[in-house]
Amino acid sequence: MIHNFNAGPSVLPKEVFEEASKAILNFNGTGLSILEIGHRTALFENVLHEAISLVTELMNLNKDKEVLFLHGGASTQFFQIPMNFLGQKEKAAYLDCGVWGSKAIKEAKNFGSVDIVGTSKEKGYTFIPKDYAIPTDAKYFHITTNNTIEGTEMFSIPGTSVPLIADMSSDILSQQLDFNQFALIYAGAQKNIGAAGVNLVVIDKKLKQVPDRRIPSMLDYQQHIANGSMLNTPPVFAIYVCMLTLRWLKSIGGIPAIEKINKQKAEMVYSVLDANPEFRPTVAKEDRSRMNVVFVIDDPEKEKKFNEKCKELNFIGVKGHRSVGGFRLSLYNALPMESVEQFCSFASSFK
Repeated sequence: MIHNFNAGPSVLPKEVFEEASKAILNFNGTGLSILEIGHRTALFENVLHEAISLVTELMNLNKDKEVLFLHGGASTQFFQIPMNFLGQKEKAAYLDCGVWGSKAIKEAKNFGSVDIVGTSKEKGYTFIPKDYAIPTDAKYFHITTNNTIEGTEMFSIPGTSVPLIADMSSDILSQQLDFNQFALIYAGAQKNIGAAGVNLVVIDKKLKQVPDRRIPSMLDYQQHIANGSMLNTPPVFAIYVCMLTLRWLKSIGGIPAIEKINKQKAEMVYSVLDANPEFRPTVAKEDRSRMNVVFVIDDPEKEKKFNEKCKELNFIGVKGHRSVGGFRLSLYNALPMESVEQFCSFASSFK
């Protein structure tokens, strides 16, 4: 058995693979592949509408929220957000707690000024900043709820009077939240939602854009809202896989059920790492991510042996990001409990 701990693109439910495989050859008994159906036919429109409906239901969204499936991944959102909502003489507030947040800050500076209200950069992004003030005159406040590379996660969302924007790429749909408190949520699909190639955006339709700024149509949220995610040809197969994954999540009890499972998986792994002196988790305990468990082995020889043994046991994707080294286990929604149990059994006896 392969145990897929990849950080993304990552593990998907077995049922999704099976259904998507059938659809590649014959979609819903039409004799056509899902790869070749017209995006403006009822066949695909039904897929898109179901995907949007499932997101709305699972996140319990109110009528002011619009669900979009867009090209470009989360990285496009780094500049699309300030392009739409940050004027040249205005400022946005950002929390800097990881590589992806810092990339978002860099892009925002091209459109206006950025107030970094808190940062953990000097400590290697090993914790989430807590004591900071959000300026009330900011156009919006941007956070990254889970840091895939550094292994930190926000378990408390700050209250603010300014529009709240969140990059949820690596913990979307993994824990219960009031999703309506956010003016905009974005997430690359390839971790908890589906296959790579599409980005989920949940946007408040009342969020006001910069007046008089000329925005290319493909980067204008209002254009995408008006065209229902079909301003141009959408990534049909990626959206179909998202729909199947959302169906699966609903079938097992939705976010409340998966949150309980995710807590169990993370607690199992962290308890083993804390009990074995060979391992050193690098993140502050209160900020340890349930999605991305990051740790190191301080002895290079032991690290090499651990890596070799992981390959031998089919633990895939456990090597840490190249920028931080060490190891990383990604425990996304679809990762089976069996994979976690197998890893914990091995790691608890590793010497």
